[in-house]
Amino acid sequence: MADLAQTTQPVEIDRVIIRFAGDSGDGMQLTGDRFTSASAVFGNDLSTLPEYPAEIRAPAGTLAGVSAFQVHISDHDITTPGDAPNVLVAMNPAALRSELHHLADGGTVIVNTDAFEERNLTKAGYRSDPLADGSLDRYTVYEVPMTTLTKDAVASLGVKPRDAERSKNFFALGLISWMYTRPSEPTLTWIEEKFGSKPQVAAANRVAFATGHAFGETAELFETPYSVRPATHEPGTYTNITGNTALAWGLVAAGQLAGIPVFLGGYPITPASDILHELSKHKNFGIRTLQAEDEIAGIGAALGAAFGGHLGVTTTSGPGIALKSETMGLAVSLELPLIVVDIQRGGPSTGLPTKTEQADLMQAMYGRHGESPIPIVAPYSPAQCFEAAIEAARIALKYRTPVLLLSDGYLANGSEPWRLPDVADLPDISVEFANEANHVDAEGEPEFWPYLRDPSTLARPWAVPGTPGLEHRIGGIEKEDGTGNISYDPANHERMVHIRADKVAGIAADIPAVAVHGDVDDGELLVVGWGSTWGAIDGAVNRCRAKGHKVAHTHLTHLNPFPTNLGDVLRRYPRVVVPELNLGQLSRLLRAEYLVDVRSVTKVQGVPFTAGELEVALLKELDA
Repeated sequence: MADLAQTTQPVEIDRVIIRFAGDSGDGMQLTGDRFTSASAVFGNDLSTLPEYPAEIRAPAGTLAGVSAFQVHISDHDITTPGDAPNVLVAMNPAALRSELHHLADGGTVIVNTDAFEERNLTKAGYRSDPLADGSLDRYTVYEVPMTTLTKDAVASLGVKPRDAERSKNFFALGLISWMYTRPSEPTLTWIEEKFGSKPQVAAANRVAFATGHAFGETAELFETPYSVRPATHEPGTYTNITGNTALAWGLVAAGQLAGIPVFLGGYPITPASDILHELSKHKNFGIRTLQAEDEIAGIGAALGAAFGGHLGVTTTSGPGIALKSETMGLAVSLELPLIVVDIQRGGPSTGLPTKTEQADLMQAMYGRHGESPIPIVAPYSPAQCFEAAIEAARIALKYRTPVLLLSDGYLANGSEPWRLPDVADLPDISVEFANEANHVDAEGEPEFWPYLRDPSTLARPWAVPGTPGLEHRIGGIEKEDGTGNISYDPANHERMVHIRADKVAGIAADIPAVAVHGDVDDGELLVVGWGSTWGAIDGAVNRCRAKGHKVAHTHLTHLNPFPTNLGDVLRRYPRVVVPELNLGQLSRLLRAEYLVDVRSVTKVQGVPFTAGELEVALLKELDA
């Protein structure tokens, strides 16, 4: 099917930020995702920020029920979804009231006027119609009766009125696709694939999309369409990927690289559930998934799978980590490889289940009974979640330890282009299982000691149950070093505590040193980040340097243990700032570990930093 015609010569721009907003039933996530996919096919660099209502079924037409999707597309490299959108598509009054404050001054507002009736205005808290009272005079406003035009366009198809109204999001998508000269073929093909079993629905969405596209071209409301050229990318095959999908694919790859099956035991929880959903599709790669009855059962099954010779994985968010903590301690004691994925969200308790936060770092470090250190790996972008998953698996398998993989809602749901790696470039993380006795008893007879360690890693042997001659005891009671016999000896307990701590600390020699970017040798200020703050920090540092300031940036992927050179790097700079989506958790860890005066820049609003916010904070610190 050919792309829809484009007769008006577009004006070229280097980037645009668009925010789609409407009721949770208006399909804004789908609209944003389809616009993003078309932009990825076109070759733009992009970054997205989906935002969901915190309540599953918030009342329709209310501020609590607004769903939004922001996408930043450009002809050059970008790292964030953008500070302020240039365009806001508002499907109802609540969407306008909830999202207008994000819009850049002088930006464009496109509204579905059919929704601006008195009842909906009241629900949204308006005392007067914003389309008529002058409150939008500082913006360029386009009023479009999207619902009416969609219903009229699909009337001849015999579609039910409710289904016809639901297609208005494709009208909006068609209109925005015309405005920014997006290729229509990817969207039309997707409609056929998605709704092929429902011909009427497919036809309605296809017609609605074409009608929106044609409206933009013929209504004479819009001065001109715009064009954002493709970005220059490193040669290769690319796909648009979210953080959760990249993480799931990384786990699949880790299983293949290790040569062992992957087992995920999990319980559905926002925003981690997509990993379980994605992995369940890949049984052909030796993936086995279990949707357990609760969080504790999920990690218990995963740890049992690890005992049985699988790469055990469990996925959750902060509340689930609290429930899994006892079994994580058991994994520390058993010294078995286990990956615990925490997609962080706003807390405490249920908190902000659909919003992002970085407030589980202290829980990851210390949230278990006794002395039970666990390595921590944190991805910094949606695509990098793939590499982080493989790195977590490498550490878990090589050192026989549970590993915490700390992502967050922003990375999980956000997307960006990802170049598929060459399989030959991926690390070898293959595993050797114990297959014979490793010790000789007093009578000279061979026997198996489950805690006889590799001197270079302090990892104990991994013996698959049922291997003849390698029977051994497991459980949570303290073991004797070497033999693995139950031991209540105080000196042995202290020895085992130190060995487990030394094993994790020793991983520092097996991870990359921290790299510093920007003004490495003469910086006035070092910005230290971890996790999803990377994009905003990168943008803010670049802006400060463009204004003549000497600023450097380093970003941590390994949070326990820290890289061996981190202390020296911190002490090189007169000022150190750590931006975090919490109240300063990494800052406290760095102060305690290195006795360095680290300043915190914090935000706990359920939304990520913008580069503009951090630029202001860094300039303030530089001027202090």
